Amino acid sequence: MMILVTGGAGYIGSHTCVELLNEGHQVTVFDNFSNSQPEVLARVERITGKQMQLFEGDIRDRAALSAVLRQSDASAVIHFAGLKAVGESVVQPLAYYDHNVVGTIRLLEAMTEHGLKTLVFSSSATVYGDPQYLPLTEDHPLSATNPYGQTKLVIENMLRDLYTSDPTWHISILRYFNPVGAHASGLIGESPQGVPNNLMPFVAQVAAGKREFLNVWGRDYATPDGTGVRDYVHVVDLALGHLAALKHLQTGTQCVAVNLGTGVGYSVLDMVRAFEQASGKQVAFRILPRRPGDVAACYADPAHSKALLGWQAKRDLQTMCQDAWRWQSSNPNGYGN
Repeated sequence: MMILVTGGAGYIGSHTCVELLNEGHQVTVFDNFSNSQPEVLARVERITGKQMQLFEGDIRDRAALSAVLRQSDASAVIHFAGLKAVGESVVQPLAYYDHNVVGTIRLLEAMTEHGLKTLVFSSSATVYGDPQYLPLTEDHPLSATNPYGQTKLVIENMLRDLYTSDPTWHISILRYFNPVGAHASGLIGESPQGVPNNLMPFVAQVAAGKREFLNVWGRDYATPDGTGVRDYVHVVDLALGHLAALKHLQTGTQCVAVNLGTGVGYSVLDMVRAFEQASGKQVAFRILPRRPGDVAACYADPAHSKALLGWQAKRDLQTMCQDAWRWQSSNPNGYGN
């Protein structure tokens, strides 16, 4: 199949491109490189020994999307493109609604124009809000505590409404938990611009001596060591989840939401200790007050993804940390080497 991957040069998108190419699919990437670099795609081709088509453009540009769909003759779309930093979304909510919601509307319009109705959407566990129970199942009530999460929730609702209005669509909504790690080659990984928004790259930069210490936000949660607990899933496992979702969509029309997580929660200090063991480096940290909006614990019930998609995470915490350290130590400046 020819797959259009929006945001294919991003962290999760690039790893998914690797797995798509390895599986024998053809790939067209549509990206504006606002939070990524073209070098990523060159490395994807180096890993796989296969080439991709690239179209540079903005997800809000319907004419550009229509041209890409026409020229690529794609059979399905995997939609990653969008803004993703929770803190930034609080400061710039309109930008998040513009890029994420409006961009998705433009994509769906272009797909409809071309009669293309197979979509895998990159959602997030943020749509569960403050968990009412754990582990989180797909039928947990939906809410959001920040504009980023709200945009994911709006898009999910929009996709469900679209399917209700036209049940010839094939839609898979994938709710990610916390992607970490990197490709085992060390050639691609998470390369945040500026101060990392996620825990793992921040820990890696402290271990590498790029940052003095890690800020641990709160040590008074009702968790085993008082720090926040999250479900960390290896980015390659996550990428393979997209292939499983794509394959499942071929079984018939549907609109389904699926958790992609391990079902295991690790605390911030668990992650620090695991990374120290993997890197052989000390990770200094300091305890600060809780951040508004953070929840004590969040982890998935992965039973539905296993039953429906035949997918489950296979890479453990040690592998996550080892692969992240290999990427960080081999690429101290990310893709700017």
